[in-house]
This record gives sequence, C-alpha cells and structure tokens, in this order.
Amino acid sequence: MRVLVAPDKFAGTLTAVEAAEAIASGWRRRSPDDVLDLAPLSDGGPGFVDVLHAALGGELLVETVPGPHGAPTPATVLIVEGTAYVESAQACGLHLTEKQGVEVATTIGVGHLVRAAVEAGARRVVVGLGGSGTNDGGAGLLAALGAEADARLDSGPLPLVDVTRVDLTAPRALLAGVELVAASDVDATLTGLFGATKTFGPQKGVAEERLPVLDALLEQLAVATDRRTALEKGAGAAGGLGFALLALGARREPGIALVADAVGLAARAAEADLVLTGEGAFDFSSRAGKVPAGVAEVAAAALRPCVALAGRVDVGAREMRALGVEAAYAMVDVVGEERSFADPAGALSDLAERVARSWS
Repeated sequence: MRVLVAPDKFAGTLTAVEAAEAIASGWRRRSPDDVLDLAPLSDGGPGFVDVLHAALGGELLVETVPGPHGAPTPATVLIVEGTAYVESAQACGLHLTEKQGVEVATTIGVGHLVRAAVEAGARRVVVGLGGSGTNDGGAGLLAALGAEADARLDSGPLPLVDVTRVDLTAPRALLAGVELVAASDVDATLTGLFGATKTFGPQKGVAEERLPVLDALLEQLAVATDRRTALEKGAGAAGGLGFALLALGARREPGIALVADAVGLAARAAEADLVLTGEGAFDFSSRAGKVPAGVAEVAAAALRPCVALAGRVDVGAREMRALGVEAAYAMVDVVGEERSFADPAGALSDLAERVARSWS
C-alpha cells in the first residue's frame, strides 16, 4: 500500500517536517511493508521556507534583519532557479513578539529579506504570509524598500497617526522587472469589520478597546497610500503585509496551492492509495485555505481517501466530510492532553500507529 503523508506544522510543537516524520514512524511500526511518501506542507506561514527547501533544494541565503521590536533576528531566503521564497514569520512572527508590544512592532525585517532576494538576482519573489505578530499594514516593509512618507513607517502602527503621504517610487523602482507574489490563505481586507485588526488583532495581543484605534491607524495608512488596494481580498493578511505587497504590484496566490504545486502534490496523490494530512487543531478555520482543506481537495481530484491526524479535532463528521476528509483522529483523545504537549512527536507517532490499524 502506498501512503502519502502531507501534514502542516502542529503549531508550537512540531514543524511540518517533524510531523510527517512522526506520522511515518508510527505508521511503519504497524505496517512496515507500506510505502510512505512524505510531503510536509505549509500554507505560507511558519515552516514555508523549510518545506520548500526540503522539496526543491536550492540555495539558502542567510540574513540578519531587524525583528519586530528591532532586535537582530536571523532569517533565511530560499533561492531556486531565479525564484526567491521569503517567510515573513521569520522576521515578524508571533513567536518573536509573544503577543507583546504589537502597537510598536514592525515588519521592516520582511522588507530587508525582500531586498536581499532582489539584490541576489531573484526575478520572482514569493512572500509567505502567516503567523505574524505585527499589525502595521506592511509599513515597515515599505520603509525597508525605500518608501518615503511624512511619518515614521518603521516603528509599528502608532506613528501612522501622522501619515498623510506615502511615496512608493523607490520600492517600485527596486522591484521593476521582478514578479512579486503574496502567498496567503487569508481573504481579509486591510480594515473594517473583517479586516486585519478586527479579525486577527486579539490573537496578537491587541486589547479589545484598542482594536478600533489600530484599525483607524491602518485606515490612515491606506488613505495615504492606496485606498483601493486596501479593499482587496488578502490585503489584511499578516497584519496588513498583504496590503503593502499588493500596493507594490504583487499577485496573490493561495499559499497551500502554491506549495502543493511546487512539491508536485497532485501527481504524488495519484500514485497513492491513501492520503494523510494533519495540523495542530483541526477546526472550522481549516476550511479557509489551510493545509488539510488543500490536501483534501487534491486527494478528491485523484479519487483517493483523505484522513486527518491532529492534536485536537473540533469539527463533526458532517463538517469533516464537507471538507473532503473521510475521518479525523485526535492525539488528545488517544494519549491525553498532557502527553500531547509533553511529547508531541511520540504522541503523534502513537496516533498514526493506531490509525494504521484501520486504514492500512
């Protein structure tokens, strides 16, 4: 039997590569004769560069950039045959802010990575968006690429209260002839009820009473820069990084679709008898461009069953099948919550061994 193992990261515990290896380890204990094809995935968030490097090879360009609060932060740009892949979370991720100081957190480091990619000769730059701890509308990225304004762009959203003019001449000149792609699973606009701040601000540490204030600051940036772009789907991705990229002419692509295409997921699913996917929490958010939904769609096109392994499963059978997933299994139900966090790789491996009893 051939089994395709295509999970996302298990946020906070396992990378996608580690999750795939843990699933494979447990599966082999039960069914050692099965042929396993490991295809760890990402939707553009944390792990984006690692997943693509494992699948595509290429050269890793190591950079030290300012983090969200200015501290020197190591990051890597993957360059494969003229295309550069940038993982925004490496420079402004939630793991760097730990939900602190979001009102002064900047995306300037992401801009430095984009600049490094262009200066290294990349003619196509793909920026993975997701897992950010910032909410500055991409102002820091614009500053790093040379944008000029009548207010500070590199110090988080608070200074945007004074901005009335943003000149993108220099960034556009730098990116002339470069194809810019925003890889995102988020449809949010920059501002408003379903915008970056209202939708994702609380999980980054924005207090409820500050949500309208920060939303107004991003509206100020939009008016000073490009109000029409602020209304586009995806502009609110990664705290508004999507807006900055779109304003510079980026094309938006679903992150999971881009990664799936890069690793040849459709062809690999067609060769498998069963497709496994997974993530930390399999819930209603898994519907909107997340890895399990993307994998299930590919599996359905190949007429192969798709099974999910997760830390938690918070959807019912009907919703699960609407996503194209035949069955979903939770680590916490098999080994308990304490062990799931204390030994995530071992717990996931044990879960996979148990699932193999039913599906191999």
